[in-house]
Order: sequence, then C-alpha cells, then structure tokens
Amino acid sequence: MPTPVHINEFLKLSETHPIIDVRTSAEFEQGHIPGAVNLPLFTNEERKIIGTIYKQEGKQPAVLKGLELVGSKLHEFIIEANKINNLGIFLLHCWRGGMRSASMAWLFEVYGFKCFTLKGGYKNFRRNVLDSFNEQKNIVILGGRTGSGKTLVLQELSKQGEQIIDLEKLAHHKGSSFGALGEEKQLSQEQFENELWYQFSKIDIQKQCWLEDESRKIGRNVLPDGLWEQMRNAKVMFLDLAIEARVNYLVNEYGKFTRAELTAAIDRISRRLGGLNTKLALEAIVNGDLKTACEISLSYYDKTYGYGMSQREKEKIVFFSFDKLNESEITNELLKWKKLN
Repeated sequence: MPTPVHINEFLKLSETHPIIDVRTSAEFEQGHIPGAVNLPLFTNEERKIIGTIYKQEGKQPAVLKGLELVGSKLHEFIIEANKINNLGIFLLHCWRGGMRSASMAWLFEVYGFKCFTLKGGYKNFRRNVLDSFNEQKNIVILGGRTGSGKTLVLQELSKQGEQIIDLEKLAHHKGSSFGALGEEKQLSQEQFENELWYQFSKIDIQKQCWLEDESRKIGRNVLPDGLWEQMRNAKVMFLDLAIEARVNYLVNEYGKFTRAELTAAIDRISRRLGGLNTKLALEAIVNGDLKTACEISLSYYDKTYGYGMSQREKEKIVFFSFDKLNESEITNELLKWKKLN
C-alpha cells in the first residue's frame, strides 16, 4: 500500500527520491514543486471531459470515463517511471492528494514500486510555500543605482562563501525596461514563488543571506508580501559607484543587443523620460551613441531609485563609495565591514 506522508517528510524524502506530479501538463506549467517530473494521468482535454461528467452525472460515471481514458496508457506509465528511476521508489502527488495520485500509486505498487503520496497534495505544498515567506529571515540587501554591478558583486560574494539568492536570475529579468533582453521567458508567478521558496530552503537560516535591492515587481513577477516587507526593513549595503563606471558597465552589458530591442526598451519608459529625453535617447541609439542613451536613461532610473532609498530608515543604510567597478575589491570591502560589525 502507498504510504501517505505530511509535507515536511515528503520534502525530506525528495532529497533522495524523485517526485512525480500526476496533474495535467497545464497544471504543471502553472506551478510545480521544483525538481518534480510531470507524468500526467490525464491530458488537459481528458481532465476537462471528466470534470464535466462529474458535475453533470456524478462520481461513478466520471470514474468509469477516467478508467476508459487511462486504460490503454497503463503500460506507458510504468515504462516512463522506470526511465525516471529504476530503483523503484517514488513520491507522488496531485492537486489535493486525491484520486489521481492514489490511482497512479496503486498502479506503481501493483507493478512492484514503493510509493509515498503527499497528504493534501500540491495545494498543501503551496500553502507551505506562501507561509514560509512570513518566517523571519536573516537577510542583508545589496543596494546601488542602476549600473552599479550589483549582480556581479552578488556572484563574487557567493564565490567568497557567502549565502546569496539571485532574485533577477530566478525571475529571468533584470528589473528595468531593458531587463528582459537576453533572458528566457519569465516563469508564472506561482512557479517564481516556488523557486524562491526552494532557494531559501537550501540556506542556513542562522547565517546571513544577501539579496539584491529590487523593486516589488521584477518584470511580471512580484515579490511575496512577507519577504518584501523584510527586504524593505533590512540593512542595506549601498554601492555608490561613480556614474562614469556605471555608464561603461551598461554600455558593455546592453551594447550587444539590436537597435530595435534598445529602441523598444526606451519606448516603454518614454512617458517617464519625457518627450525631449526620449527623442534624444532614440537619436543616440540610431547614431550608435549608447553612452549618451545610457546617461539619459539613468536620469530616470536614478531618480526612481533615489525615491525608494528615501523611504528606508537612514540608520540602516551603509554607504561604500567606489570610482570603478571591480567586483573583487568591492566584495572585499563589504566583507571587511561585515567582519568588524
């Protein structure tokens, strides 16, 4: 018989055994447990058919239809399961921990596999994820105006043994109007939260974790309420980098993109830049003068970031001034301060 387990035990077991999500591919794409494999009992269309029958005719006709639809696929499920893990131990779940996961677990155990099912299903996992963002976290914020190389410094901190979570990497977006350039398609909000939970689950909560200063929205992904509040109240290590260094960094970072892509990014902030600045920035891009285009764009981004900083408690901001962007030197200064404080 399959063994139903609570969420914490299920996640602990997942460190050594694969998770199989038997929901439809559409449900899985919307959000899933990080690392899970999708082996849907029903296709998206089949689930709709069964749901309609359940509502109109009741449970038993719906179950019969389900048996009809999956009957020819039973051997395929076993073949796929063997490809996933030939050791034969699986963790299974569906939406509420109901019939879909129980049916697949029954099949697997008849074949000879050992199965654990998640009590409450994926719905229970999601509740656990959302609750986790309200738990107190030991975080410190790496701040700095646009072009300060915060991501580079964050990566260097990681190399030096510090705990980090790269929010922009998780979101597949760098936060600004230019942020989607060169990035993969963003995750759904639900999956972004799941991946963020997973990153926090891997760190030592007793030790400090570095996060980059972000707006509430990173592209279309939104930081969860509990985490956002903690980020706004955390200590900020502010990198005050000379504007020449920031412009040079941005030109190198975005100079590889086409004029059309850069023009579209400027158009998206045209109302905030104003008519004249937009015109000048677009002309600069056409002329290949990315330095001027960056300087004009920074006039908007610096003002926006300055307002956000003004909403923080001043005593929680520590300033570090640098003339050039050298992530190793900057990281060393940050770690010196940390050691002394």
